[in-house]
Amino acid sequence: MGVTVQRYLLVACGGAVGAMLRYFVGMMAAERFGQRFPVGTLSINISACFMIGFVLEYLDHHAGPNPFWRYAFAIGFIGAFSTFSTFEWETWSDLTSGAFWVGILYVAVSLIAGLVAVSAGSATARTLA
Repeated sequence: MGVTVQRYLLVACGGAVGAMLRYFVGMMAAERFGQRFPVGTLSINISACFMIGFVLEYLDHHAGPNPFWRYAFAIGFIGAFSTFSTFEWETWSDLTSGAFWVGILYVAVSLIAGLVAVSAGSATARTLA
């Protein structure tokens, strides 16, 4: 099996576990706290931000760990658990590498374009209903 296929399998396995854990945490939070405020999603997003910061920083500074951990855990597990963490990591990388305005632009465009896209998708669905 080639290295590329192995990487895809690592992402898929990590992603399956991350997606299941996201569902579990979301359901448990909804049962415990109700659905008025998205406690589950907030908890997932913030914990994933911590995880991706820790994992990518650790892997970048320690040559010992197998590079496949990045595929299984950072891309697969954390990516399926919360894509918000990836957004935050990319923004953090821009801000700390001196690309301040790129990071600010990324945040602004993501927020505005995301809200416009949700609005457009919702409006489109209402017209089809």
